[in-house]
Amino acid sequence: MLIDSHAHVDGPEFDADRDEVLARARAAGVQRMIVIGAVDEPASAERAVALAERDPNIWATVATHPHDAAKMTPDWWAVHERLAPHPRVVAIGETGLDYYYDHSPRAEQQAVFARFIALARTVGKPVVCHIRDAHDDARAILREHRAAELGIIIHCFTGTPEDAAAYAAMGAYISFSGIVTYKTAQPLRDAVRQVPRDRLLVETDCPYLAPVPKRGKRNEPAFITYTAEAVAREVGISYEDLAALTTENATRIYRLPPANPSTY
Repeated sequence: MLIDSHAHVDGPEFDADRDEVLARARAAGVQRMIVIGAVDEPASAERAVALAERDPNIWATVATHPHDAAKMTPDWWAVHERLAPHPRVVAIGETGLDYYYDHSPRAEQQAVFARFIALARTVGKPVVCHIRDAHDDARAILREHRAAELGIIIHCFTGTPEDAAAYAAMGAYISFSGIVTYKTAQPLRDAVRQVPRDRLLVETDCPYLAPVPKRGKRNEPAFITYTAEAVAREVGISYEDLAALTTENATRIYRLPPANPSTY
């Protein structure tokens, strides 16, 4: 069994065939997944929670992506604050810093990131972080707000091996996406070995970042098997052991209940 620790299957990209996508995931051994309600408007958070309410093997997160930090309004915050305590919401995220695109001013990204960490503390849930080209500032904010006490997930890690080691030293969980399968991603594969085994995660970030050999297609949870195979090779363990390991890790950090095969 695998857990897709970061998926956007609530989005419009899956409206035409969502049930088939979920069926393919389960056929591939992806029995559970975390759906991230953080794309653009808070409607994404509402959709993610609604999907988690309907499916016992799906859980949700809520936040606003750093790309959209400048759009935050009191109404947006109200939605997240209402949904954050929901029993099907297992984390606050994805939130963080993206200095690659800079779609929102950096100061606003930092302020929103800090406020979402505060919201996570209010509800006692971990923080899912999107960090791109901003690792020093991100670690400073995470340290200042003692996010490690809540649990930190660095999703779709794209930093250096040194960044991975620094996050690991903070106690963070680090998740690898399909990027780890790309020919040019050797530094990322090197980073896998910097992460303690008990804090490794795998994800699709679907519909984005499909792994080789599906690169260029719409990504979906069933494709996580290719990412898991690549990570297993770097760790030096079997695919089956990697699947069991990352499932145990995701279950721990997201505080999921024990798996119930009768619901698959």
